[in-house]
Amino acid sequence: MRVESGQLTVIVGVFVAVGVFLILCDIKRVPFMKTSKTIKNLSKRQKAGTGVFEIWARDLAAWLSRFVRINEYKRLQLVSDLQTAGVDITPELHTAKAFVKAVPVGLLAIPAFYIFPLISPLVLVLAVMLYFREVRGIQAAIKNKRGCINFELPRLVATIDKTIEHNRDVLTLLEEYKSGAAPELKHELDITVADMRASNYESALTRLEARVGSTMLSDVTRGLIGVIRGDETRLYWSALSVKFADIQRTMLKKQAQKVPRKVRRLSMCLLFCFLVIYLIIIGVEVVGSLGAMF
Repeated sequence: MRVESGQLTVIVGVFVAVGVFLILCDIKRVPFMKTSKTIKNLSKRQKAGTGVFEIWARDLAAWLSRFVRINEYKRLQLVSDLQTAGVDITPELHTAKAFVKAVPVGLLAIPAFYIFPLISPLVLVLAVMLYFREVRGIQAAIKNKRGCINFELPRLVATIDKTIEHNRDVLTLLEEYKSGAAPELKHELDITVADMRASNYESALTRLEARVGSTMLSDVTRGLIGVIRGDETRLYWSALSVKFADIQRTMLKKQAQKVPRKVRRLSMCLLFCFLVIYLIIIGVEVVGSLGAMF
């Protein structure tokens, strides 16, 4: 009888939760499935790749962002990080999106409590970890973007070193290079070129350095500012090209060293799966033999 009453509680709880969810969706004017599918089809045509549930999560996060309050210092830091990562959203919306992604995982603790109570605290911990991972994920995006730009800079410096003798027009040089640059560096160069056309060259390069926050890029912008001022920089670019080539070789070595580590990790996972399969088979055979004995 206890089992039946527990099942009845779960069923009633599920129906009440669904009813409250539908009422809130109607109050907050969450789009219907047909509307979401229409937006999804339109985004596919525009190569946006937006899913139905992603649209719902985005709308819900936009609504929740109005109630998010962030410390002024943290807000300014988040604004700077989002601009550096190239993410065009507000800090409140970024925090709300992390909350929306973590809440469904946390809600799984309710059915887990009735099915296997020991798992429910782990599910809540997982939801909290997911929230903080999403909030701090912008730092990983910045690090990845900065790494891609740093990996591209040796080629940019080598190009400047070869062309600086007969072409000292920095704007033309950057425009010609950005057409074949990596996407991360191309995006920053597009902004910088437009900024140079609208304002002072040196100020635009300084803002580029501040946006990316890379020491390697600081060396490049320092040399370009020297070119703008009319300084003799041929030896500077030659030395910088050699220095960046060494740095690039070091980056390639680090990438090569990561490959065996990943292979070993996957091998250990495969070995663990085999051990689990063998233990399950042995356990089933032991239980079967004990059942036959008794």
